[in-house]
Formats: sequence, structure tokens, C-alpha cells
Amino acid sequence: MGACGKTPRVPDNRCPTTCRDHSGGTTTTTTQSVANAVSVDRLTKRYGDLTAVDSVSFDVTAGEIFGFLGPNGAGKSTTIKMLCTLAEPTGGTATVAGYDVRREQGSVRRNIGLVFQDPTLDQYLTADQNLRMHAELYGVPRAELKDRMTHVLEMVGLADRRSALVSTYSGGMRRRLEIARGMLHAPRVLFLDEPTVGLDPQTRSSIWNYINDLRKREDITIFLTTHYMDEAEYCDRIAIMDHGRIVVLDTPEALKAGVGEDRVQITTVDDAAAIAALQDRFGVTARFAEGQLTFSVPAGEQFVPRLFAELGVGIKSVSVSRPSLDDVFMAHTGTTIRDAESGGGRELMKMFGARRRL
Repeated sequence: MGACGKTPRVPDNRCPTTCRDHSGGTTTTTTQSVANAVSVDRLTKRYGDLTAVDSVSFDVTAGEIFGFLGPNGAGKSTTIKMLCTLAEPTGGTATVAGYDVRREQGSVRRNIGLVFQDPTLDQYLTADQNLRMHAELYGVPRAELKDRMTHVLEMVGLADRRSALVSTYSGGMRRRLEIARGMLHAPRVLFLDEPTVGLDPQTRSSIWNYINDLRKREDITIFLTTHYMDEAEYCDRIAIMDHGRIVVLDTPEALKAGVGEDRVQITTVDDAAAIAALQDRFGVTARFAEGQLTFSVPAGEQFVPRLFAELGVGIKSVSVSRPSLDDVFMAHTGTTIRDAESGGGRELMKMFGARRRL
């Protein structure tokens, strides 16, 4: 470990003089790697007639926390599998840590860590034994193994439980051990596929404390998938994915600022009639989401008195909130993540459509 507190690594490619920053077009002097940690161009995956990933393109800058946000079935995990060489792309190209995912699979695998969505630890082994088995697979030098194991276990707060069977671990402890295992061989890119799925909110918060600490202490890029809005807020940039496509990509702050309007949610005595009245009297398009009618307007608090006075449909409840990432998702996809996963609201919209045709 160097004086800065990070594990030293020599990048494969360095820029000895000057390079052109592709995002801003400015010329800077640097000694860092000029390659993105991940570069994807029109990556596609089809299973027969089903297109799981539909020509996605994006770059992940070295050292950032990059997130895929979207409902289950959006194509997030399939994209991760292609980037980790676990699935063969149908089309397009991708490089990870500078290596092509098709032609240089061995080099890709040596430079990545992967925490799967489903648990993969051997619960009949101790934490030490799980890590040693992983070290053998990745060829971690034996002279470095003891110190490296201690380092990653301390990093996730499990050093005092290293000799305990994994079967005695809680769900959060197992997730932390999986993250430690993914870090054992000092990867350049760590992939976390739904890293906190199934965990309670307190444990999820704890896991994220460890993930943020990872970036401070290790020279690493973190690429994660999630369908939790609060987790996406931790990312430097997020790509919202829906039906196999990236619908928008930016920082969480920029995405929320782009919505620009307040979110209003109401419940009424006749939701289908309220949808029609909002469109006819206010020019507002409302959607049924999470059991409520949801729409966006400027200055939501000032709009509410007009709503009660002019809607013409009995209102049972109303709430107003500033834009969130869920509003971003709705603005770009027409639904919330929860309803995208459950299919909620579709029957009401069909009923409304039939009513309008009468």
C-alpha cells in the first residue's frame, strides 16, 4: 500500500505528454491512463426474438461510481454479464480496463471483480477459506495473499469473523464478504449487480458506507446496477435503462434539474374521470402510478388550490414534492420503477382510453 493509502497499480496505458479530453475538447497534461474504464458502442444481446439489450452506448470514466438504474428486466444484468464476459454479445463492441470483451476475455477477467446478484459464497467454508479459493482461481501470489486478505477483510469490517463459517453470517455480512472477495485480486473495475437486493434499509446503508470507503482507499472504478432510487443518488453518473435501452444518462443532480417541475400525487373518487379532467381543464397529462394519479407542474403548491377549485372530481388526498430520480424515470419512460416492475396502472389507462372513445 502506498503513502496515499491506496493499493498501487501500474495502468496499462499512460499518456506521457498531452491528451485530448473527449468530453470537453480541452488539452491537458496528465500521467493517468487515457482509456475509459469501460467503453461500450452499440452493444446488443438477443435471445431469439427477444432483444434484452438494444444497441446501448456509453463510457465509464476511470475512478467513478457509475450506476445502471432501472426495473427488473430492463437489461441491466444482461449488460453486466456481457461486460464481464459471461455472455456473448450479439452485436456491438465493448472494452473493460482497455481489453475487448470478445477477443481478450482472459485479460478482462483478470482486471475485474464481480459481485453477483445472487449469493455465491460457500456457506460451509469460513471467510478465510472462501477468500483463499478465490485467490487460487485468480492467481494471487502467495507472498501477497495473507496481507491482501487481511486488508480486504478489515475494509469490510469482518477481520474478527474471518475464521467463522459463512453459514453463521447475517445477510449483510455475507454481502460484505462477497465485496471483499471481489476486491481480493485488486481489480481495476468492480461490478456490483444489485449489491443490496433483499437487505433491510439499515444494512443497505451500511453496505454503501463500505462501498464509498472502497473508492477512497482503492484505485478502482465501481459499476453497479440497482432499482433503488436512494442508491442511485450515491453514483457520480447514472444511466436509466428501460426495455433494453438507455433512455438518459447524466449526474443525479442534472437529471433531477432537467425535470424542472414539482411532482403532484392525488387520489380521487374517480381516477379515470380525474385523468380526463386534468387534461381537458389544465392541459396536464396524469399517469396512474403506485396507486395514485401522478403528474408534474411548475410551482406545485400554488397549483393545488386551483386543483381543488376547478377539477370537478372529488379529491381524497394530495401531496407535492420536489423532483426525484423517480420523477426522472417517469418523465423519460412514462411510469415509475415500481410500476414498471409490477405492470401497475396499465388497466386503469386502458379503462381511461376506452372512456375517452365513448
